[in-house]
Amino acid sequence: MEHKFRCDCPITSAIDIIGDKWSLVIIKQMLTENKKTFKDFIESEEAIATNILSSRLKMLEEFKIIIKGKLPENKKTNIYTLTEKGIALTPLIVELIIWSDNNLREFHSDLYAGKQLEMIRGNKEQFIENIIENYKKNNWLQHRI
Repeated sequence: MEHKFRCDCPITSAIDIIGDKWSLVIIKQMLTENKKTFKDFIESEEAIATNILSSRLKMLEEFKIIIKGKLPENKKTNIYTLTEKGIALTPLIVELIIWSDNNLREFHSDLYAGKQLEMIRGNKEQFIENIIENYKKNNWLQHRI
């Protein structure tokens, strides 16, 4: 896979991969909502179009942010799992939660973070660690592949 990056800047290069409208949403859904299959993503409230979802999953797989496997009980169903590269985005997602709460409330009064935000503000590092630990525990089989 050859990807043409816009420049040598690390921030711009990261944005080339995860800065579109959907990639971080998909990663967030995998980390915090236990989404694993195409159907799981399609049925989410974010309402991603099937062609966009297919494209983003393929791109995330090409950059080894996720891996694609099969459900053990249904070999016809693809299952998507975060790699260590994908899991490493957890702190970024948590920072986006904090940033959104601090900066978007005046524009989006229905913004929800609730108990999650209390936990983050109480001990952000522990919150990040808990997300990662829970993700790995719920996806232990895939991490053995």
